[in-house]
Amino acid sequence: MPDPRPSRKPPKGAAPARQRVPARALELPELDRLIHERLRLGIVSALATHASLSFNDLKRILKTTDGNLSVHARKLEKAEHISCLKYFEGRVPRSVYRLTATGRRALAHYLNQMEEWIRLTRDPSV
Repeated sequence: MPDPRPSRKPPKGAAPARQRVPARALELPELDRLIHERLRLGIVSALATHASLSFNDLKRILKTTDGNLSVHARKLEKAEHISCLKYFEGRVPRSVYRLTATGRRALAHYLNQMEEWIRLTRDPSV
């Protein structure tokens, strides 16, 4: 019975194998893992372009669920990237979010990191 494994020998008349030259590893900046997550990046980006947004506005903009939004908003609140004002309108609870100065600086730093990633991947010879 013939061996089913492929032959490792080059076929007759084939060009000689090229020597592999190891590629220079790109040294990319470490991304802020808190902001890099898609929904949290969406929250801080939306708040960076608005003075404030309600919970329902964020949910609509980001096309997400109540639970998903509240979990990610809480993580950003804990890191003091966003603030949340909770109040009642009649008997209806309302939550309004704002980007804090800390959050604005973190977003600016994250965007600088991403710009560096883009620059290095577009021109790896740099």
